[in-house]
Amino acid sequence: MVDFEKEFGKWNGQSVPGYVEAKVQIAATFRIVYGWMCAGLALSGVVAWYVASTGAYKTILSGPGLIICVVAELALVLTLSAAIGKIPVALAYLLYAAYAAVNGLTLSVVFLAYELSSVTRVFFITAATFGGVAVYGTVTKNDLTGIGSFCGMALWGLIVALVVNMFLGSGGLDILISFAGVIIFTGLTMYDAQKIKQVAAKESTLDSAAVKRLGIMGALSLYLDFVNLFLYALRILGKRR
Repeated sequence: MVDFEKEFGKWNGQSVPGYVEAKVQIAATFRIVYGWMCAGLALSGVVAWYVASTGAYKTILSGPGLIICVVAELALVLTLSAAIGKIPVALAYLLYAAYAAVNGLTLSVVFLAYELSSVTRVFFITAATFGGVAVYGTVTKNDLTGIGSFCGMALWGLIVALVVNMFLGSGGLDILISFAGVIIFTGLTMYDAQKIKQVAAKESTLDSAAVKRLGIMGALSLYLDFVNLFLYALRILGKRR
């Protein structure tokens, strides 16, 4: 964790210019991060609700449709992550929006599987939890690298457990997976929020385009954290139709 007072220093109560610039840059980065994260969630939510309410899911997600959507999501995430430093900022925004829209297609099953009031309640519970841990990750001076590494490794175990339970169909294991998912993505949210702040602070010479690129990648990371936290919380607290 970057200690801003120590890193940039103060003399006689007057902030060193680098300290001020870092704070301004961090604020600018997080405005982009949370602005685009919220926009992505809103886009996904609207697409998911529309597809579910109009019955379009029967066409879009039938046959190979679901597989195509999942492959498209992975391709968009990998492309954006690999090319973020090379592509124009406008294209990065477009790829992010495309990912959020395609993810909305796959998330439409949420409105079919769970009652709308239940989805709404869990969404706000998730938002409150996410907001709290994201703020903690941003302001804490404790180094969360260990938590991030542990949750990253645990995520692979979670994926293996999900695949195994597809064949076992164990209700007890499903509950354990859901609680583990909530814990893992809570930890990743804290870690990702801190990581975004650290990068924005250390790279004090970033130009406007670089800040925007960092912002969109931060938005993607926290978007993924939020969506997964919501889905696992829904498995625990949601009321099925």
